[in-house]
Amino acid sequence: MSKDLFLPVIETERLTLKPLVLNDSQSLLEIFSDPEVMRYWNTPSWSTLQDALDFIDESAALMHRQEALVLGIYLKSTGELAGKCMLFSYDRESKRAEIGFGLGRVYWGKGYISEAGEALIQYGFTSLGLRRIEAEIDPNNHSSAKALEKLGFLREGLLRERWEINGIVSDSAMYGRLVSDHRT
Repeated sequence: MSKDLFLPVIETERLTLKPLVLNDSQSLLEIFSDPEVMRYWNTPSWSTLQDALDFIDESAALMHRQEALVLGIYLKSTGELAGKCMLFSYDRESKRAEIGFGLGRVYWGKGYISEAGEALIQYGFTSLGLRRIEAEIDPNNHSSAKALEKLGFLREGLLRERWEINGIVSDSAMYGRLVSDHRT
């Protein structure tokens, strides 16, 4: 598989999805140090610029090894980094991956997840040849559940007491979308 498939630039009406660069580190830190953004994540909030730099380095390594696709979500109108979207846990043989998003709070409620999500999903299905894309969220994260359902995902199950972060135990709701699913 071509390495270029893991370094795409995906354009939508309002957004550009492309690999993160070191100059994004401060913006990433601002987004992922926000406790509200990280409220339902299975990792703690970021606390230093090094967290962002490490994430960018790890993301580049994952894409180089063709194990994940980690893209910044940039606003076309301003060039601002609004967040990130990912296809990770990529399994080439099984033709599946997990999807994830993180968006700065000031960008919530503007339809960016739907726009970026559908573009990333279509890239996964058409360019990477995926058959299935999964998502795992905290079942209390109603906004993410609504976004996934809007993107055509179906809730497929619940994994009880899946995570413990800072002493808080939480479940995981599992969602899936198949390339063969018909969207209404």
